Amino acid sequence: MQKIIDLVHATRVYEVASESPLSVAHQLSVRSKNTIYLKREDKQVVHSFKLRGAYQKISGLSAKQKAKGVVASSAGNHAQGVALSASKLGIESVIVMPLSTPKIKVNAVEQLGGKVVLHGDVYDDAFAYAKQLEQQQDLVFIHPYDDIEVIAGQATIAKELLEQNPKMDRVFIPVGGGGLIAGIATYIKHYAPNIQVIGVEPKDSPTLYQALKNAERVILPEVGRFADGVAVKQIGEVTYRIAKEVVDEVVLVSNDEICAAIKDIYEDVRSIAEPAGALATAGLKKYIKQNNIAGENLVAIVSGANVNFDRLRYIAERADLGEHNEAIIAATIDEKPGSFLKFCQLLDNHTITEFNYRYTPSNQARIFVGVALSKGLDEKQVLIDKLSQSFDVLDMSNNSIAKTHIRYMVGGRADAGNEVLYRFEFPERPWCFTRLLKKNRQ
Repeated sequence: MQKIIDLVHATRVYEVASESPLSVAHQLSVRSKNTIYLKREDKQVVHSFKLRGAYQKISGLSAKQKAKGVVASSAGNHAQGVALSASKLGIESVIVMPLSTPKIKVNAVEQLGGKVVLHGDVYDDAFAYAKQLEQQQDLVFIHPYDDIEVIAGQATIAKELLEQNPKMDRVFIPVGGGGLIAGIATYIKHYAPNIQVIGVEPKDSPTLYQALKNAERVILPEVGRFADGVAVKQIGEVTYRIAKEVVDEVVLVSNDEICAAIKDIYEDVRSIAEPAGALATAGLKKYIKQNNIAGENLVAIVSGANVNFDRLRYIAERADLGEHNEAIIAATIDEKPGSFLKFCQLLDNHTITEFNYRYTPSNQARIFVGVALSKGLDEKQVLIDKLSQSFDVLDMSNNSIAKTHIRYMVGGRADAGNEVLYRFEFPERPWCFTRLLKKNRQ
């Protein structure tokens, strides 16, 4: 770990990176009764912290290695960091990206000087092909996280933090492969061991959490894709070896909580973080509630803002659910005049955010209602208890199928003996849906 400290103090990352601001999140601070700071890595030229580690690694290569050129695999931020760093140093770079990578990200890498090679359906395919090119073309592979020099580059954030606010109580850091948290935690624990370092992961991608729980690295069978910047099946070997010694805790958050954090960041600093970029803020909020934290100085790393535009609608719709500002309720009422009026009267002053009605030829109607909340989970439970005294009510607020699909299925029901709703989950790769249809036909 001393090598990381030494590399930080001799770093050249500021030839491409800037010292990112540490901004006070005023609204979030007032609501949480703490002083919340956001470390704005989204303000870097590539809108992510990744250029730090990439430049630290590439700038430290020997002249012979630089002459060979570099290769990396990435579907996003690491690709841009490597392309920019190599271009700055006059080195050729090859970036292998999955075939499914959005065109906007491919263009961004090319504009930064990288040669893009599209290969494979998912990141693992791109990684394997990049390693193959490393051997075939005698290139230098730049790992996105499992490398001491890369980790040291990310650790420069910690040096800035201690200079900007040495009175921090806790720092919350997003975790994917572990390079960011390994670097920041190493530096902070070396100079300020009293500061707690807390990792934050999505519930569906808990690589570090599971590794610490099992006292060894674990390969996750599946990982969620919403926070794609941290969608890693296994924590790095080097990063885990470091993290288990210097990380105090790991917090897991839901996609809805991430969406709420994206909204919080936007309301405070008018920047739209990507899901992985808002991960630390989501964990910070959850940690405060779970541990009744008040009066502390807390920092969340906003690690990036390269959000896909088509995600914004989903994020906006799920933000209120993540903040517990909305309840989704299914209810069965009598199919006769006045029934829905009675239901609404029981809602008192609660605002109806949406109302879906699905016709049935029977004497009962099924409705799907969104209700605004101002006091969170306790208020929701009181409301459901009240409605249950007169109607058959089901809380659908935590039902992923309801939130993602049922709220859009408005209209009459099929005149069939047995109506069944299916949800299929399959990999995000070409031809998967076609293969599903073919198998179904067989």
